[in-house]
Amino acid sequence: MDDAPRLIATDLDGTLLRSDGTLSHRTAAVLGAVEEAGIEVVFVTARPPRWLDELASAVGGHGTAICANGAFVYDVAARRVRTSSGFEHGLVRDIVADLRRAVPDVAFAAERGSGLWFESEFPHDPSHVVPGDAVEAAIDDLDDEAVGKLLAKSATLGDDEFLERATAVVGDRAHVAFSGAGGLAEINAAGVTKAVALERWSARLGIGAERVWAFGDMPNDVPMIRWAGVGWAVANAHAEVRAVADRVCPSNDDDGVAVTLERLLQQMV
Repeated sequence: MDDAPRLIATDLDGTLLRSDGTLSHRTAAVLGAVEEAGIEVVFVTARPPRWLDELASAVGGHGTAICANGAFVYDVAARRVRTSSGFEHGLVRDIVADLRRAVPDVAFAAERGSGLWFESEFPHDPSHVVPGDAVEAAIDDLDDEAVGKLLAKSATLGDDEFLERATAVVGDRAHVAFSGAGGLAEINAAGVTKAVALERWSARLGIGAERVWAFGDMPNDVPMIRWAGVGWAVANAHAEVRAVADRVCPSNDDDGVAVTLERLLQQMV
């Protein structure tokens, strides 16, 4: 199969993982088979590095994840951040101040290579325990470590209204993404997206976009889906993703990525 992909890039939540956040045995098995066939597999996710550790046993020796919408390249097995692309601290302070003026009840958190920094008012996903090494303090008191992703959420505004307001306030100073977490504005430095990080990682491996398949489900996956040689939307994907994808596979709960990769392996025999 001359046009077989050399790299598979897949989002996690809502795409590779089932709706309960688990990785099915079928999916774990086919990921291993794909790598044995000489095809690179890369997770490309909005999750911070610390949320990849819970998947380490499920993915075995799998090596690389692009995390926080492109801010970090993470070695899953070694539990080590390889590279990071962060904000200039003055810009973080400016964006925080401007968002506070526009939305007085906004609360912030910051994902850094060393872990989470969060304000006491910032709401947490109950499915993930706040790590013991997290720093609880005002975002204005951030230390000098680079911020990979700034998180912002309003206590009172509706999800769409807040995201629209946050996007307008941030403007072209940074990139605002939405990965499906209700009303959470995920803000990365300008030019930091899943697509940019994936392009850099692929180039490091000597692989062009035409030999990459990318799978996703939410608007933050759109740049990656557009960049890849073949962009796949799972059947449960957001309308924006389905509109730009080259192909559609079954839903995450039907192991759509695994189904597609099984067919790929059969065609390569």
